[in-house]
Amino acid sequence: MSTVFTMIINGDIPGTFVHRDDRCVAFMSINPMTPGHALVVPIEEIDHWIDASPELSTHLFEVSRRIAKAQERAFGCEKVGLIIAGYEVPHAHIHLVPTNEMSELSFANAAAHVDRSDLEDWAARIIAAL
Repeated sequence: MSTVFTMIINGDIPGTFVHRDDRCVAFMSINPMTPGHALVVPIEEIDHWIDASPELSTHLFEVSRRIAKAQERAFGCEKVGLIIAGYEVPHAHIHLVPTNEMSELSFANAAAHVDRSDLEDWAARIIAAL
């Protein structure tokens, strides 16, 4: 059975993408902790991030680094926090969260709803900064 991330990757449900290549995608979180919160997700359905090949892990973290640099430019944040939790969806993913203080880096801050127009605006800002 496909994960919700696979359905987003395949276009079965909407996603607001900032990156796509043959190994991974990055799209905006629909439950962002802060504006600009993005997820980097391997196309391959891997449940636990430690099960990814070393090559895929390297690629995921390089893509994450590039996107985080763009988030810094786009949102003027102090740091971009990175979280790999792996409990919400059984498909490995990296959270990239623009932050100005540690307290922003908490799932307790996740928005229950965000307008699609906000996601599209944040994505456009990241893409422009890439």
